[in-house]
Amino acid sequence: MHLVVPFAAPLSEGGRQALRTLALPRLADWLRRARLVDRDEGDAESLTPPHERALARWHGWQGEDGLWPFAAAAAAADGFEAGSLGWGLLTPVHWHLGTEQLSLIDPAGLMLGEAASRVLFDTVAPLFTSEGFAAHYGAASRWYIAHASLSTLPTASLDRVIGRNVDRWLLTGPGGRLLRRLQNEVQMLLYTHPLNDEREARGLLPVNSVWLSGCGTTQPVTQPLTQPVSTAVSVDDRLRSPALAEDWAGWCKAWNTLDAVWPPEITRLTLCGESSSASFEPAVRRFSGFMNTLRSLARRDEPRTLLEGL
Repeated sequence: MHLVVPFAAPLSEGGRQALRTLALPRLADWLRRARLVDRDEGDAESLTPPHERALARWHGWQGEDGLWPFAAAAAAADGFEAGSLGWGLLTPVHWHLGTEQLSLIDPAGLMLGEAASRVLFDTVAPLFTSEGFAAHYGAASRWYIAHASLSTLPTASLDRVIGRNVDRWLLTGPGGRLLRRLQNEVQMLLYTHPLNDEREARGLLPVNSVWLSGCGTTQPVTQPLTQPVSTAVSVDDRLRSPALAEDWAGWCKAWNTLDAVWPPEITRLTLCGESSSASFEPAVRRFSGFMNTLRSLARRDEPRTLLEGL
C-alpha cells in the first residue's frame, strides 16, 4: 500500500509548537527502517498542494501547477463521459465576510443534503450553460462544468483556500475573466434564494458561492515504473480538518491516533506538508548498512525533524 498523509506538517507558529510536542513512536520506527526515494520541493503559495501533486504523480498524469485533471477523473468516477473537453469541479461553498478579509469555510461544515444541493445546482447551472458550458450534477458537494477553455485554466485547490483570504486564490487573466463574472452572478442568485433563508432559520450556513478547482482534460491512469503495478494508494485524511481549522490540539490527537494504528502493509509512505512532500520505501537490509541503522536509531526526534522540513 502507498500511504499518502496530507497536512502532516503545519507552517503556522501554533502548528510548529504543536509539532514539537508530538511523539510518534511507530512512525519513527518505520522511518528508521526506510529510505528516502523522492522529495517534492514546493512552496505554500502554489495552487496545487503537495498531497495533490503526489496523487497526480501516482496516477502518472502530465500537468503543471493548478492544472491536474482531478475534476475529469471524479466526473468519470461519477459516470460521466469525460471526452476531450476540459472539466472543472464546482463546489458549493460559504464565503465568510470578516472584519479584514473574505474567507472560505470548509464545505464539510455546510451539511448540504442531496435535495437542497440539487435545487441550488438547478438554480445556477443555466448561468453556465448559457455561456456554452456543460453542467452536471455529481453529488451534494460535487458539481461539474465542462468546456474547452477549462483544459488550460489553472485553479487553486480547495485545500489551499479553506480558512484563508480568497483574494489570493481567485482566478486571474483572460481565461478566468468570464468565470469570475459567472461566479459573481452565482453569488447574486444565491444571496436571495429562499433555500438559504430556510437554512439560516435552522442555524445552518447559507450556500453563497461556488469554488472552481481541478481543471484539466481527462488523462489515463498510468502508474510510474518506479511503483509496482499492484500498489494501491490510500489517502489518510484524518489530519486535514483540524489542520485547516488550526485546531492544533485536535491535529496532535489525530496524529497520535494514526500512529497508534500504523498500517503494517505500507510499501511506500508520502508525508505531505503545506510546501513539500517526502516519500519513503522500506530499505533492503544489508550488513553494510548496520552502522547507518545504529545511527538512525539514535535519532529519536527523527519524525519531528523530518516533518519540520515539509
